[in-house]
Amino acid sequence: MKRALLVAGIVVVVLAVVWLLLGLNCPRTGLALTSNARARQWLKNRTEFPRETDFDASVTLDEFLRLGDDRNRWSTNRAGRVQGWVLDAYYARPEATNCYCLWRRDVHIAVAKRPDAPRNEQVIVEVTPNLRPIDSATGRELDSSEQNLKRMLVGHLVEFEGWLFFDASHVNESENTAAHNRKNWRATAWEIHPVTRIKVVR
Repeated sequence: MKRALLVAGIVVVVLAVVWLLLGLNCPRTGLALTSNARARQWLKNRTEFPRETDFDASVTLDEFLRLGDDRNRWSTNRAGRVQGWVLDAYYARPEATNCYCLWRRDVHIAVAKRPDAPRNEQVIVEVTPNLRPIDSATGRELDSSEQNLKRMLVGHLVEFEGWLFFDASHVNESENTAAHNRKNWRATAWEIHPVTRIKVVR
């Protein structure tokens, strides 16, 4: 019994050390077992800021909300700008992209055309731990904690810039690809992810 407890204790310590080291040195591909997962997580963890030529002018909040299967509406090689009302900002759950680390979580920001929009009319943009967005008002990096983003953005009209990403894991929870599903908590699986610049309009 003592031997089994000792072995179990050693395993727990080793796993904790590995988890800590991964948290401090999480690769851009996160924890991925397949080439598709590595490619997807590489996009989520981009650290490059888009150039002006990377922006797709057709990207607007109205286009994000336009009904219909939108899987091929844009390219993940392009960037976009959207402006809308921020309804909420909250930490995502730990995920493979960020090595399941509690202190390395994306922040989901819910954006809509009006402050009282239901969840299936909300677009999600994400701030990631690998790239702090620039505050357009100051030209400086933002404190991208949930607490600060909630304080700064919720209830305001805000413009977001960043890379386009289609999160296929949410196609069955998005109005555009799973119309009339009562469990839909977003309008589309398209996101601005990561967000690279934030401008509070009012």
